[in-house]
Amino acid sequence: MELGSNAIWTMLGAILVLFMQCGFIMLEAGSTRMKNAGHIAGKTIFTVGIVSIVFWAVGYAFIFGSQGNSFIGWGEYFGFNTMAIAEGGNIAPTVFFIFQLAFAAISMSVAWGGFAERAKLSVYLIFAVLFSAIVYPVIAHWIWGGGWLAEHGKQDFAGSTVVHLTGAMAALAATILLKPRLGKYNKNGKPNELPGHNQVFTTLGVMILWVGWFGFNAGSTIAADDGLFFGFIAINTQLGAAGGAVAALLVTWMMSGKSDVSAMLNGALAGLVAITASCAFVESWAAIVIGLVAGVVVVASMRFFESRRIDDPIYALSAHGTAGVWGTLSNGFFATPELAEKVGVGKAGLFYGGGFEQLGIQALGIVACGAFAFVVSYIIIYVLKVTIGIRVTEEQELVGLDLSEHGTYGYPEQMKALAADAAKGARSAV
Repeated sequence: MELGSNAIWTMLGAILVLFMQCGFIMLEAGSTRMKNAGHIAGKTIFTVGIVSIVFWAVGYAFIFGSQGNSFIGWGEYFGFNTMAIAEGGNIAPTVFFIFQLAFAAISMSVAWGGFAERAKLSVYLIFAVLFSAIVYPVIAHWIWGGGWLAEHGKQDFAGSTVVHLTGAMAALAATILLKPRLGKYNKNGKPNELPGHNQVFTTLGVMILWVGWFGFNAGSTIAADDGLFFGFIAINTQLGAAGGAVAALLVTWMMSGKSDVSAMLNGALAGLVAITASCAFVESWAAIVIGLVAGVVVVASMRFFESRRIDDPIYALSAHGTAGVWGTLSNGFFATPELAEKVGVGKAGLFYGGGFEQLGIQALGIVACGAFAFVVSYIIIYVLKVTIGIRVTEEQELVGLDLSEHGTYGYPEQMKALAADAAKGARSAV
């Protein structure tokens, strides 16, 4: 009976995490321009399909394979008999597999932020295969699959490092190699606003992600038990997100006299990302602090990357990367001895008598995982750049990826009307 209730709870978590892809579609499409909306929505479904097949073939094995070592898992490939493994565990292996697959797909969606509005569809295909076969599984094995960071007690309950920092480092490699979108920067280096076409879509996307995050964090208990522990994790998740949203809005309001809705939305995401590593290790007051700091950090990070001519259309580097770093480090400050013992990973943080040991382990994990994800992703994308090319032509980018990559617009009536107006204006000028 317990195995069945655990399976139901974890399957619900998997469904919520997979539903987060709807949030990414709305967030990324709303944050970019109308001429690319259909492309962005469609490639999300396409790449989730790719990740699913690759994860079934090799990704799961490289994380949890029984014959692995401290660097990578090994064994159980290509449709392994999920009904026959993990006997005696507290979760049905079939359900655990689909839950982990949903996480891999989220990390891939984070990475796509650095490709938006200028990458070829063929690059999405190839990079999705290699990221979900090589980059993500290795880091997940290090922390969740019994690898070397797990042996050192690295705390990352639901993936501030494994999922979010990994995806953000891939996004960083992509945006560096792709270079900024046309019109983003003037010759003097000053950035121009390239506003997304629908802030309501973006807001709805963030709210969908917020709801899905309860599957992300609370579902990571992979055990229903009496409901107390996953309920506690859910409270911390809610408070972390709330702190991030409130802090980001107030910071921009104080800095410019106008409350920036886009910054607030990224603040909420930053709070969610930050609390993801620590949600099972910290008290609720600390969850609020972690969220508040994440909201401030994400605003500063957004401005920093833009000033360095790093064009990140949906702010993946800040909301997932910088916030992922802070969230991972926060365990080293706020983890309590009781909760560390309950989860069975690592030790208490600095503020609870643990000294600098756990903080050092958290920092080591950030450096190692961030460097691996960035370097391997950079190599993959660079090879693609010098072989098949990674960016659409200038004409295709100006027309929009909906038309150039798919032959039709996501908003056909509106875009045809805009094209007709442009043609009319050109004739009048002549």
